[in-house]
Amino acid sequence: MKRDRATSLLKDMLDRLEEGGWPLDLIDEILVFGSYARGALNPADVDVVVEHRTDERLTSEFVHALSYGRDPSASMKRALKGSSRGLQIHFRERKTLEEEGFEMTLLWSRGEPVSAARTRLETLTPDPSAGRAPRDHMIEAFDGIDRWVPRPVRIDLIDLVHRKAATIEQLQLPDAQPTDPAALQALTRWSETSPLGRAAAAVLAHLERTSRPLDSVYLHGAPVLGSRYSDTTWQVGIGFGWRYYQSIVHHLQEGDEWFEVVRPTRTQPLHTLHITVQDRAALPRS
Repeated sequence: MKRDRATSLLKDMLDRLEEGGWPLDLIDEILVFGSYARGALNPADVDVVVEHRTDERLTSEFVHALSYGRDPSASMKRALKGSSRGLQIHFRERKTLEEEGFEMTLLWSRGEPVSAARTRLETLTPDPSAGRAPRDHMIEAFDGIDRWVPRPVRIDLIDLVHRKAATIEQLQLPDAQPTDPAALQALTRWSETSPLGRAAAAVLAHLERTSRPLDSVYLHGAPVLGSRYSDTTWQVGIGFGWRYYQSIVHHLQEGDEWFEVVRPTRTQPLHTLHITVQDRAALPRS
């Protein structure tokens, strides 16, 4: 993205912070790092670190989200950036990132007026010699799509590869419709124009072409056939946009493979990570 656009996203975030309210009142620090902080004219995105405290409500939402395979940081993300894209927010990772050698630039600290953050933002001037920072935690499967694979997800998936617990390959699925009546019925969860419906149709059509039985497919939180409360072992898991990311390892402890459409859209390519269990005994245990 252009640097002006990146700066605008940060200014919008600071406006939201100034408005206050829950959960923004739990934030202690906001820092930036990466190519934008170094002055890059065309950063891929803006890396932001948010250090925050927790309270009973946030803890409850966190636990509930994990239980249902959802993003446990969704409330804080919405409060900071709304529906905007381009901000990569890393929650409570300052220490880890600094230990890995990343240089942090403080934007705002609790007790300061937000105007102080705006002043610091103005000091982050463009530097034509500062290119994009190389991505950390990369494997071949992430090439070209790493901006849509959050850093914590990359870390966990690469750990599976290093353990030799799973293999990961990138697929680009063509638009297609399945023919099986059960698959077509499963697609009625979404409207005809839904990006998730488009992604689901493409994955189900791919499973048909490769002769996977639909009675062992768990599609974005629900089985294609049968009940989620049955004792079926779901061999194939499917997720979109990392909503059920926390369920991947649990799924692989019994199933064989997972398809993750990393960024479902109505028209853009359907980049998909195919994760296949290689050694179930080597999977991390919760």
